Amino acid sequence: MRRTIVFLIFALFINFSFAFGMTPAEEKKLFQDIAEIKATLKVFMEQTDKRFEQVDKRFEDMNRRFDQMMNFLWILTAIFTTLTATVIGFAYWDRRTIIKKSRDEAIEIIEKEGRVRDLIRALRELAKREPQVKSVLEQYNLL
Repeated sequence: MRRTIVFLIFALFINFSFAFGMTPAEEKKLFQDIAEIKATLKVFMEQTDKRFEQVDKRFEDMNRRFDQMMNFLWILTAIFTTLTATVIGFAYWDRRTIIKKSRDEAIEIIEKEGRVRDLIRALRELAKREPQVKSVLEQYNLL
């Protein structure tokens, strides 16, 4: 593309020289101007290429940073999931243990302090005289 532009500019100036009858000094000046334009265009293209390379490098840096951030977010997600599962598991275990222990304690208190204990004592006394009551209490492991 660059060569095409230079060629068109050169062709345009050649046509002017034939149309307007340029002198050799004017033609020399024209060729010098074309050479300067060509050199300026070359410098401009090099600078443009450098700038595009810098932009590409910035995009690569941004992509790398974005990948690092995504990896960090995945790590945070894994940590949060692990902590949540652990807390839920601990809560389930704790509730199950407390409910079982409180049930056993309630039964123990009822048996020790409640009227059920007195009833069991009365049935044991009755079992000493009545064989049927004794067999029923033995069947339920109350003797």
